[in-house]
Amino acid sequence: MMSLRCSDLPFLPGCTFNSNIGRQNFHLNPTCGFIGKGNRTLIEKVSTKLNIFEPPYENFKSNYSTGQSVEPPNWIKFDKQILCFSAFFQETLQEVRGSPFQVRNVKIYYFLEDGTIQVVEPKVQNSGISQGTLISRQRIRFPPPMDENFYDLVDFNIGREVEFHGRIFKITNCDKFTRTFLNRCGILVPDPIAGPTDSYIELRSNEGNTFHPKKFKRSSDTLGKFLQNDGKVLRFKAYWDDQDTDYGYLHYLELRYYLADDTIAIRELQSESVGEPGFMFLRRAKLPKRCKELPPVGSHVNYTVLNVLGSSLSNRRYIIDPLVCERDNIEYYTEKDLSIGGVVHCYGRKLILTDCDTFTKEYYTTKYGISEFNPIPIPAKNRASAYSVKHKKRELPPWNGFGSYEDSAQNCLTVEPKAPHRDFKKFLLYDRTDLNSHILRFKAKMISTISENCSRCFVISYFLVDDTISVFEIGQRNSGFNTSTFAAKKQVKLPDQESSSSTPPLYYTPQHMFIGATLIINEFKFVLVDADEYAMRYMELNCGQFPKANLKRIMKNVREKLAPIYKDFVAENIPEETSVMPYSQLWAKLCSVMDEDFTEHEMITIAREFSASCCNPKEDREKIRAIALTELKRYLWDDLDRLREYFVHADYLKTGKLTKKECYTVLKGARLPFDNELLKKILDVANKDEEGKLTYDEILQFLDRNICAPPDEPPINTKSNLWSFSEPRPEAGQLIDWCAFNKYLDLESTFRDTIQQDTIKMLEKQ
Repeated sequence: MMSLRCSDLPFLPGCTFNSNIGRQNFHLNPTCGFIGKGNRTLIEKVSTKLNIFEPPYENFKSNYSTGQSVEPPNWIKFDKQILCFSAFFQETLQEVRGSPFQVRNVKIYYFLEDGTIQVVEPKVQNSGISQGTLISRQRIRFPPPMDENFYDLVDFNIGREVEFHGRIFKITNCDKFTRTFLNRCGILVPDPIAGPTDSYIELRSNEGNTFHPKKFKRSSDTLGKFLQNDGKVLRFKAYWDDQDTDYGYLHYLELRYYLADDTIAIRELQSESVGEPGFMFLRRAKLPKRCKELPPVGSHVNYTVLNVLGSSLSNRRYIIDPLVCERDNIEYYTEKDLSIGGVVHCYGRKLILTDCDTFTKEYYTTKYGISEFNPIPIPAKNRASAYSVKHKKRELPPWNGFGSYEDSAQNCLTVEPKAPHRDFKKFLLYDRTDLNSHILRFKAKMISTISENCSRCFVISYFLVDDTISVFEIGQRNSGFNTSTFAAKKQVKLPDQESSSSTPPLYYTPQHMFIGATLIINEFKFVLVDADEYAMRYMELNCGQFPKANLKRIMKNVREKLAPIYKDFVAENIPEETSVMPYSQLWAKLCSVMDEDFTEHEMITIAREFSASCCNPKEDREKIRAIALTELKRYLWDDLDRLREYFVHADYLKTGKLTKKECYTVLKGARLPFDNELLKKILDVANKDEEGKLTYDEILQFLDRNICAPPDEPPINTKSNLWSFSEPRPEAGQLIDWCAFNKYLDLESTFRDTIQQDTIKMLEKQ
């Protein structure tokens, strides 16, 4: 490592030495120099001291004479310096008459760094031969008997011939760098010489002129017409009366004529009055006036070849029919053929034009001088034939009793057995969510001729998610019956239906489930005598689906029945001492007045609404506020200013009040750390105006801990404790508030209106 590196070794890893090994000072060696004329400045210059840490050559002009410094090798001195010569060689052609050889031009590259040679033929389009690199980069020997030596720089010059691997190349030219380099080396470079002409290329060019003769011009220049009429469309309204055929009807159409290329497109309208586009009646194309059959192959070409003679490349010729005798002259519809009341034959269909738009009227007025555009009437529809397709309902074979009816029907609809489809929408609507099970449970008794069965107690559960019913028996002590499932969960058919029928059977629905209803399950008769609190509250909250729990409907029927006998009914049922009435007394009076359709469930709904029993809510306003503020403190929420911005943004009328639904949306969007039940309770205990709206400033004060904050409450399960169905409700069968019941009926105003109407009728008769 102490000796200098040999300069003949390539500058590659493993053949070089790191000059920084053992070095301690890495400062630059500044020297003074000139930048331009008279501008002296500091420059960086490599040291000329030769040691093991310095390269053995200089990269600047030496100040010493030749021989005192080490010269760099050729692979460094001539790196990326290439001499380029233009040359050609001749290739013999034996299969082409009139061309014994072919001249192929090439480029010869001589690499100065290692004396290698590469021969490349430039690619010519449609030459018919493979071109590119003919001889890859390598050192090439002289032809025998001088094959011991290699071609060198002095062997290449303009006008000389070189032989590479048995192929002779004639050098004709070189580039500017090559000429300059050879001149500096003392080699005289002659002027470029012209290469020989290629007879094969001349033959091909001469034959090309006769091989593709000039064709007859059969098409006209349509570019000017397109540029002048682009975007201009003539629109006509038309109809096609197809009512005489089977299942035919009257078609309302819109015909569009494109002036740019004389094409026609027809679209069917849904109705004449609305004008909404329907499906495409005819795609945009030229419409022939007469169409007998499909045109044969080649009927639309611009010229016809009559005969072909010869097979050689030079004697090939053909004759074109200038008269085009066999070509059919097809007439197409033009703008001159379209007019209101005119008939357009569209491939066998008779279309009648009835009207046109404003642009079409102006176009025909300007170009043809037509001034009258009176629309023609459209024939009336024949209702007997229009859309007379009668879809016959598919009749399935009678049910054989195996499996359910849906399984048998699905096997009749398809060959591949598939399970019947489930009502997925109902599943998403009535699936169990939180504490809402969507299961209505009723207490039932069995009606039977056997006395032991009449004392049995059952629980009938109705599942709203799939309309199935299950029966569970509660065994009583010393009754002989155990607590077990009496009937598994399934859909129960209504009684008095044919067992084997092609029509789908009817099943029990939620409207059949009410107190006092009679159900027949597996040929056992049950009567519903009671319901749990969840079922009663669910039916009252969804009274639109359960008419027996709809208080407005029930009281409306009671008001209609009691209106004629209002005075007698009130005189008989006025309480003497208190304003309450027993449940049994009112039940007996209403049963005597109402029809037989008045059920016990309706009476229980009245008793639950106008109950005189005192029942305080579980949580009052202060309790709800304490729970809410405790939750805000637990989750470190204090963003009332942002919540006020949300309320103001939702109140676009700037009234300071919002509905209960809007307040719930704002509170939910503000991401308060409250459960849904707690949010509903906060809005329930908030003060409301006559229209039922809430003041959001009061809600903000309700959630502000700085205003009379109550003490913290221990954490509770808000989903169960504040659940709407967990609120205590008065039990039916105790006492009924007669004053509230009579006030809701409002029979005095009804009686007064009745008297006024009777008086008016009597006066009118007189």
